[in-house]
Amino acid sequence: MTETRFADAQWFTEVATECGSAFSLEIRAKVHEQQTPFQKIEVWETKRWGYLMVIDGFVMLSSRDNFLYHEMMAHVPLFTHLDPRHVLIIGGGDCGTLREVLRHPQVETAWQVDIDEGVTRASEKFFPELCESNNDPRARLHFEDGIKWVKEGEAESVDVIIVDSTDPIGPAEGLFTEAFYRDCLKMLRPGGLLVQQSESPLLHMQILKEMHHAMRGAGYADVRTYQFPQPVYPSGWWSATMARKGRAIDSFREAEALAAPEKFGTKYYTADIHRAAFAMPAFFRREIG
Repeated sequence: MTETRFADAQWFTEVATECGSAFSLEIRAKVHEQQTPFQKIEVWETKRWGYLMVIDGFVMLSSRDNFLYHEMMAHVPLFTHLDPRHVLIIGGGDCGTLREVLRHPQVETAWQVDIDEGVTRASEKFFPELCESNNDPRARLHFEDGIKWVKEGEAESVDVIIVDSTDPIGPAEGLFTEAFYRDCLKMLRPGGLLVQQSESPLLHMQILKEMHHAMRGAGYADVRTYQFPQPVYPSGWWSATMARKGRAIDSFREAEALAAPEKFGTKYYTADIHRAAFAMPAFFRREIG
């Protein structure tokens, strides 16, 4: 279990007791604190990492490195799908993933469904660069329960579902179940993709194993995990897991991905990164199969 601890007045520290490690950032001051009906949101001004958002004591994002996560959550599935026109984001209240999704001109509609409006309002104030696409006419922001939204969603109505959630505790726990993945499968069109952040391969292998098992049990044809760095998260090594409805994940739109850095202004994502991200280490292959 992860807890929050302050070494002194100059540092914010998140302690990951499950692995005997901690991550700290040097801070100037707390600039925002809000207890919503769902969680406690805090924003800190740091000395070298811009702003830091913390939810219930867990680091969510910093100004300095959030591009790694948001680019990999959005561009990997959207360049893997052959024609992503309708995208559903569950969670993602900071709006960074939404911004990256809407860089793709073929996307006609992007729904963002996050249970807590407080996250989005804090992001608009302290991370406005992440919210620059919130007024895009293709964007639809809903502050509702994503689990309920998917359960009641129209069958075969979306091409890509991105689950940009917090850790599998509290309000997000139900987003890591076979029942939820089955409801997502119903909403996806044939060939559609589901992608979900899936924690650290180094620290959270049990969560990853359970996700693969649950996604396959829900009826997905192919399930694969990809990796990327994320310094502010425990271990600094993070992952997302992608599953396809109806057929194997066997290619991506490489020619278009090659142009991403110039066309979209990506800072991390490239076609080479896309290919390499799916190369998982030997211990992962032994555990997952």
